[in-house]
Amino acid sequence: MDERPENNAEEFEDIPLKGIRKIIAVRMTESKSTVPHFYLTIEIDMEKMIGLRKSLNGEDEDVKISFNDMFIKLTAHTLKEHPMVMSHYMGENVRRYKNVHIGFAVAIEDGLLVPVIKDCDKKSIKEISEESKVLSEKARIKRLRHHEMRGGIFTITNLGMFGIENFSAVINTPESAILAVGSTIQKPVVIDDRIEIRPRMKV
Repeated sequence: MDERPENNAEEFEDIPLKGIRKIIAVRMTESKSTVPHFYLTIEIDMEKMIGLRKSLNGEDEDVKISFNDMFIKLTAHTLKEHPMVMSHYMGENVRRYKNVHIGFAVAIEDGLLVPVIKDCDKKSIKEISEESKVLSEKARIKRLRHHEMRGGIFTITNLGMFGIENFSAVINTPESAILAVGSTIQKPVVIDDRIEIRPRMKV
């Protein structure tokens, strides 16, 4: 006969939220509860972009352009064409910005940090690539300074390197939008009434 005391409680461990994790938890909860979210997904053909990246990387062996670098530059040009997206909701008014400062999410052990590259529309893709690498490394070793995470008017988050095809990102308040970038998948598509295998990406 088992005479051990009856205990139906599950075993668990409470991990206190502190530091970066606490800030992220508060901000993400605030974003989802106070900002109306709606999601739009489109599948794009990546063949020309893959060719362009290969060409850019062939020009300079010291600089390796990533797809994320390319999306930052392309987004900068798109935002200039659609300036209302470059705005923050301020309660009584909408504040529209003129400078294209774009944040990009970097995964760290405690969650996510969002370094900001300033004036992306005025920088070359090489400059963006170099700056993003420096800021990413600073984020990973937790050496980002406060001003390097401030001033963003739009954020890009990319999970393509983890094989994620499609996801719904949470807006980085007080920004008005966020771009979620998925992985590139080879798949059959109809091109000029013919079925071809093409590299496709959902954003």
